[in-house]
Amino acid sequence: MLAIIFFITLLLFASPLIIGFLGMLAPAFAWLPALNMHQPSLLGWQQLFAWPDLGHSIGLTLLSGLGSTLLALWWCYLILRRYWLTPQWQKIERLLAPLLAFPHVAFVLGFGLMFSSTGWLARIWHHLGLADSFYPTLIHDRYGLGLLFALAIKETPFLLLMSISILKQLDIKRLYQVSISLGYNHQQTWHNVILPLWLPKLRLAIFAVAGYGLAVVDVALIIGPTHPSTLSMLIWQWFTDGDLTQLPRAAAGAFLLLSIVIITFGLLRLAEWWRLSYAISWQYKGAIQQHPRRIPSPIATFFSRGLLLLPLIMLPILAIWSFALRWRFPDLLPSRYSDRFWQQQLEPLQQLVSNSITLALISSILALIMAIICLEYRQKYQRGIPTILIAIPMIAPQLSLLFGMQIAISFVAGQHFWLWVSWSHWLYVFPYIYLTLDGPWRSYDQRLDQTARSLGLNGWQTWWRVKFPQLKPALWLAFAVGCSVSLAQYLPTQMLGAGRVSTLTTEAVTLASGQDRRISAIYGLLQGLLPLVFFTLAMVFAQRKTSQTHITR
Repeated sequence: MLAIIFFITLLLFASPLIIGFLGMLAPAFAWLPALNMHQPSLLGWQQLFAWPDLGHSIGLTLLSGLGSTLLALWWCYLILRRYWLTPQWQKIERLLAPLLAFPHVAFVLGFGLMFSSTGWLARIWHHLGLADSFYPTLIHDRYGLGLLFALAIKETPFLLLMSISILKQLDIKRLYQVSISLGYNHQQTWHNVILPLWLPKLRLAIFAVAGYGLAVVDVALIIGPTHPSTLSMLIWQWFTDGDLTQLPRAAAGAFLLLSIVIITFGLLRLAEWWRLSYAISWQYKGAIQQHPRRIPSPIATFFSRGLLLLPLIMLPILAIWSFALRWRFPDLLPSRYSDRFWQQQLEPLQQLVSNSITLALISSILALIMAIICLEYRQKYQRGIPTILIAIPMIAPQLSLLFGMQIAISFVAGQHFWLWVSWSHWLYVFPYIYLTLDGPWRSYDQRLDQTARSLGLNGWQTWWRVKFPQLKPALWLAFAVGCSVSLAQYLPTQMLGAGRVSTLTTEAVTLASGQDRRISAIYGLLQGLLPLVFFTLAMVFAQRKTSQTHITR
């Protein structure tokens, strides 16, 4: 039974990847029988390369996607170098869960309300007497710098979280003590000893950040450049065009985007190889390198505390805007408050919240059960799902993969929109739950099972009465992670739901494009609070179980 469910999970996980690739490849070469295109051709590619601003859009994509990845990686390194093995690190580690639970869309809605030309920062700028001086605009700027900084700020906590288990495996305390005893200072130890060991193990997380940044749509819709836009935005516009003959061009663009992402991964891997070969040559030569000038303490403090707290600051900004009735520029606070907009949106919000929670629960529960079965199968038979296969939904462009799935399911009779949306959510939830549980499953002491078996318990009793209580906190955390991932999905819901399945995320992105700021703030606030609710419940149940275990013992 265990093997059957494992292979069913593998089939459900691998089939959309294959279907998505083939469904993108066929229309990219103008093979669409439904549109009377029966002969493959290069029509889509000709239309794609004839687009006048294509080169500019690709440049913006590389600048925002690759730039945000490198910036987030640099910020992550600075925070680790400054606070790892210090008492302050415990406070930072406790912040990571709520920061990761905060969806990109909710953060970017608050980011727009803070950094727009009439946002909170502009109001402070005016009150400081700088109204006539230059004010940097980060919303829909032509170079995509706002998109770059927003992505970098939001992805830094993810890289920090991925670094925790890596640095614990490396035993940084021992490495640090040995390096100090050999005469290296703090900066040289991190730059020449720890960095070459940490960077390769973080490769998958870096690829995930780069893949998301290069192909992001929802965030780019809210704050990204518009004339021209990024390549992912162009593809999305072509895909949603009412003229179906534009599908070959959209498919060719999706294939081009996938190629750009793969080439970027190769460049990142090449840069990593160059950095590591440089470090290895230094280690063999044994010469102490001159480390770059140390960043002043106030700047380092801003990077560590300011950047990590900035996403949480967006919640009160959204809350104030949602209750603001009258707020003239350049007043720092509204002159009048009202709950009128909440009352107006109460009825549609009930349905949207219900849809969002339903999708999150369905995808997360199914993914959690299947991840447990896959991990148990790996532990029993020493064979599991390859890591590279698990990582594909995390690092591949959503637009490219979902485009092919959308084309493929169009051949299926019937309107099973909830089924397709739930399947797509499960596809993106499963890798995060699986990787969240991978560490706890590997670190579980199997001698506990052997002892339980020797005392007369069968396989199921051993798992339920011995293993499950030990891993229950990790299971609650994985469930909360899965729910937060599902709640943040925009493209899977929009593309496979064909507009029939609406969630808080889809409505928040739609309303951000020109509706009243106060209504957008309501949707952004709720979209940000729901994942925090799931994480809070998970922490409460995990701590409750831990305390009960101590009492029993």
